[in-house]
Amino acid sequence: MTDTPPDRLSNDPRSPFHDPAVLERGIGIRFNGAEKTNVEEYCISEGWVRLPVGKSLDRRGNPMTMKHKGQVEAYYLTAASDAE
Repeated sequence: MTDTPPDRLSNDPRSPFHDPAVLERGIGIRFNGAEKTNVEEYCISEGWVRLPVGKSLDRRGNPMTMKHKGQVEAYYLTAASDAE
């Protein structure tokens, strides 16, 4: 594994950008300089994150999300040697 997180990652298992190994290792997100712990999906190259809107759910029971644009920085919470 490398020390650079993927450009795009999603928590939703149905998404093509879902990677359980990366999520298990732990990803931290800094959005516009503030730590975010409730990010559902992010894309560094396009500069956006999807955040849940309150506690509302869609008809399938998934959280309603809203896309916010800005500066996105992703980092691993654990070192590569600790994850093995």
